[in-house]
Amino acid sequence: MPIDYNRLMNFDIPEVRQTYGPEEVARYGLSVGLGQDPMDLRQLAFVGALADDRRVMPAIVNVLGHPGFWLSDPATGVDAVRIVHGEQGMTIHRPVPLKGTVTAKTRVTGLIDKGEGKGALLYYEKQVRDADSGTHLATCRGTTFLRGDGGFGGPSGTVRQPHQLPDTEPDRIFETKTRPEQALYYRWNADPNPLHLDPRVAMKVGFERPILHGLCSFGCAAHALLAVFCDYNSELFGSMDARFTSHVFPGETLRTEMWNDGSFRTRAVERDKIVIGNGLFQKISSA
Repeated sequence: MPIDYNRLMNFDIPEVRQTYGPEEVARYGLSVGLGQDPMDLRQLAFVGALADDRRVMPAIVNVLGHPGFWLSDPATGVDAVRIVHGEQGMTIHRPVPLKGTVTAKTRVTGLIDKGEGKGALLYYEKQVRDADSGTHLATCRGTTFLRGDGGFGGPSGTVRQPHQLPDTEPDRIFETKTRPEQALYYRWNADPNPLHLDPRVAMKVGFERPILHGLCSFGCAAHALLAVFCDYNSELFGSMDARFTSHVFPGETLRTEMWNDGSFRTRAVERDKIVIGNGLFQKISSA
């Protein structure tokens, strides 16, 4: 069944209600590389190691209230085996509590038909709110490239243009080494895709071994931004947007290169490959 533009634009993705606490917060922090230096009190605060200082890594909003692989529903008309996560972004509206219950509603915000054989672009947004007060905590947004679904007669529209990085050398650099088993940890953030876990599946689709989750790489970049621009003060973390440009193999070193205007990109050092590009970070001016 091909894509029906109106049906997909109005597809009802069920609201997700999730209760979380210090254990989920610490697990997320560990899964994106925080705590690798056991003497760095700033990092340890995000992984539940300090009784007197416990903080929440802002990028956890990307996995709170995750709607699951809703595009695999045949009613969407999407060829689910040929989709690619193209872009991701988030805006933090209020500091994320250490524990609580949230509701998250995901909706499609745009759909562009690039033409027969050229695929389509699906834009979506997830709003995360405190379940009790209704306080808007965060907005997450993304772009999915539907490689097998162009030519369904939808509008060609205007493709969002990526942020252009400065044509100068980066002003600041932050490196974190991913762990060989990092995908096995990250999968507990509601993403058990076997592409990241089972070498047989990875090889079947053309990779020599399992690759890291895109949102894990995104979280590692968020760690770099939190460290460099916010000095690990999560209340200063405003927003970040970026484009996925290549995969990451667990165990590779990720170097996030940043400019003072908030532009950034992330490089897999061992292969000298840009894996996250066209990034833009905005800091909250005061906490």
